[in-house]
Amino acid sequence: MPPALYALTAGAFGIGVTEFVIMGLLLDVGADLGVSISAAGLLISGYALGVVAGAPLLGALTGRWSRKSLLLMLMAVFTLGNLACALAPDYWTLMAARVFTAFAHASFFGVGSVVATGLVAKDKKASAIAIMFTGLTVANILGVPFGTWLGQAFGWRSTFFAVTLLGLAALAIIALLVPRDEPGGAGQAEESEGSLAVLARPQVLLGLLTTVLSWVGVFAAFTYIAPMLTRITGFDEAAVSPILLVFGAGLVAGNLAGGRLADKHLVPTVLGSLVALSLVLFVLTFALHDRTLAVAAVGLLGAAAFATVAPLQMWVLEKAEGAGQGLASSFNIAAFNLGNATGAWLGGVVIDHGPGLGALPLVASFVPVAALAVALVNLRLDRGRRLAAAACAPLSAD
Repeated sequence: MPPALYALTAGAFGIGVTEFVIMGLLLDVGADLGVSISAAGLLISGYALGVVAGAPLLGALTGRWSRKSLLLMLMAVFTLGNLACALAPDYWTLMAARVFTAFAHASFFGVGSVVATGLVAKDKKASAIAIMFTGLTVANILGVPFGTWLGQAFGWRSTFFAVTLLGLAALAIIALLVPRDEPGGAGQAEESEGSLAVLARPQVLLGLLTTVLSWVGVFAAFTYIAPMLTRITGFDEAAVSPILLVFGAGLVAGNLAGGRLADKHLVPTVLGSLVALSLVLFVLTFALHDRTLAVAAVGLLGAAAFATVAPLQMWVLEKAEGAGQGLASSFNIAAFNLGNATGAWLGGVVIDHGPGLGALPLVASFVPVAALAVALVNLRLDRGRRLAAAACAPLSAD
């Protein structure tokens, strides 16, 4: 794999830290800024909404930029946004800085996916995407725990200052290693003009819906993994962090495995990863009642969740078929985040108004089944389009 790919991984690591580290600092942020824990929690929702809003906004404004210039601009936004978070004098300034920072998220991973696939041979494209996303998984294993410790030891602002330094480092690495491409070329002009048309394609929309539904299932369960482990399995709160390291290890393994399998057989990997995710969530329902099985199931959940990422990203890129790939790819990153937010809401509904905390993984297991159904409809549309094209080909020849 070329060094430029690891430059994208460095950027993904920094973005992953800034997205998730706030979860471990909610008490510190709330106490310092004088807001409730629930209000501090909205900083997570604000970031997710910024990711969703940033994809179409930056896609429309930067469609003709060179991809390297766009990646550098996005890392600059990320760096300045984290500096603004560190210096925020009050809650609403911090919220605005979080939303501003999130604007870079979807476009970075979206454009980065396109750049990554362009750096490698055809049979390594999904693996290239997976390696870029390894930065996100390593952020969860190493960056977030360290950032949480740093913020608790030296104040939450120190964490954002540290992430600002990460942003500067990633900016320099991308500038040095990612190859130049020309702005405003024919291919990019076509992409800019065709992007909205690409987003209107049924196959692309169904691909985005598949992504949303798959991660609704993931986050319906994962958002509430700590109370499930403490209240159902019986672990002490101190045991949750080490168990989450097992989850993080599963993320890395599943991510790389999903990429390699998708390089060989994309469609079977998309379908198989959704089936695996549903089965793991189903098994988690019963594994929670045994400590050893619960830890193993949490690791499998991490692996099954991220085994879907590279295949789903590659799936949408293929549906976009060239023109508008960058914007379609960015929208798929936004789709992951929309799934995160919706899954957290669904989990809350199940706990407060449904069968309760113990049934949460069982309810969540049905959502990837819905994603699987959408993917099968997408395949049927593809098959119909190919048959129609084959039927028209002899007429064109005549």
